[in-house]
Amino acid sequence: MARLVTRRTLLTTTCSIAIAAVVNAEPSRPWRVGLVTSGPGDRIVEWFREAFKSKGYHEGKDLIIEMREAKGHYALLPTLVEELVALKPNVIIAEATPAIEAAQRVTSTIPIIMSPSTDPIGSGFVKSFAKPGGNITGVANMFADLTAKTLDIVRLLFPKVQRIGVLTSNNPTHPALAEVAASAAGVIGVAAQRYVAANPEDLDKAFAEMQAAKCEIVYVLADPPRRTMPSIALKYELPTVYQVTNYPDIGGLMAYGPDIKALFVLAADYVDRILKGASAADLPVQQPTKFQFVINLQTAKALHLAVPEQVLLLADRVIE
Repeated sequence: MARLVTRRTLLTTTCSIAIAAVVNAEPSRPWRVGLVTSGPGDRIVEWFREAFKSKGYHEGKDLIIEMREAKGHYALLPTLVEELVALKPNVIIAEATPAIEAAQRVTSTIPIIMSPSTDPIGSGFVKSFAKPGGNITGVANMFADLTAKTLDIVRLLFPKVQRIGVLTSNNPTHPALAEVAASAAGVIGVAAQRYVAANPEDLDKAFAEMQAAKCEIVYVLADPPRRTMPSIALKYELPTVYQVTNYPDIGGLMAYGPDIKALFVLAADYVDRILKGASAADLPVQQPTKFQFVINLQTAKALHLAVPEQVLLLADRVIE
């Protein structure tokens, strides 16, 4: 009897070791990816789904995307990130500086992918582009570097402009970007005044203030899109120029900046590499290589603007 028990014990132990070895050899599945957006998330999550599918992931089978969206109300972000962290994701994608900042405050261990960041070093997200050095890496957007060229295009379309309103939100990068815009405007002899619409519902008031101050053009600093803005700009008959190139597709007059979708596709590549074992600390931050000047001629017509041929020739995309 004692001999039989010994054999059973040996068999049970052997099986347990074998099962444990198999379990430990295979990473846990499915992967869980947290996505927190500073603005609306519906379009962004579709871009990520498309990108992950192209890399061989099957959502619901070996990948789960958990999304939280602030929809422009940045005060909600800390709570949204805490909800995601409680789900123990393998990696977090944070859209735009407000979400990246919130994620950084909540976790120093879960990898965070910036998608994108305006000033990763100045914001304290990474030590350098080449060696991020912590749990954050991803994509930078270069919006500050594009301001002077954008205003040169504005000058071509509005050669007599004297005053522009620079529209900001509570995005922590906006004070510095507004200074860059004011400096660039000064170089071409244009006065620039900053106006703040902290939340999407503040936009109407901000545009009314800019109209009352006799601003001839509005320059909107980079932020997750606020979808009511183009219609509000038309309401106040203010030609509006955007740093984010999605806006002309929803009625904005014109925009110059990086290809936004390409930045999110690039961020998906970072997620893939992290899930395959790479360390965020060692993955260099990348910058965009594709830029677009987009103009919406329907909006120009509604504003009674004649667009010079020279401006049309500069455009990468014209919406008619």
